[in-house]
Amino acid sequence: MDRQPALTKLGFAVLGCNSVLAVYNSWGHPDSVAFVLGADAALALLFLCLCQFERDRGGAGARGRRVIKAAVWALTTLLTLMFASRVAPLMPPVVAAAVWTMAVATAIAGFWAFFLN
Repeated sequence: MDRQPALTKLGFAVLGCNSVLAVYNSWGHPDSVAFVLGADAALALLFLCLCQFERDRGGAGARGRRVIKAAVWALTTLLTLMFASRVAPLMPPVVAAAVWTMAVATAIAGFWAFFLN
């Protein structure tokens, strides 16, 4: 059985505690609660995809690796855009435009790095 390192378990424990506190503080604001739960779900799925990618490193076919790469890129892009959507409204318009520009540039650069390079 594949065992996760203690640091990984500690990271998930900290994420879980932080998420519980965030949901508790956001109670009564369904959009904030949905954001926290969605970000946690995306992070958990991203971790599972990365574990599968490392596990299949030795013998997986090219198609399986491409599917996992696509899932990793989609999840990281989702997280980037989710956080940009929360940060940008708090900023002045010029800085908000810069936040969105960096988020889109990051998604495009990730696609280039994963699939075109």
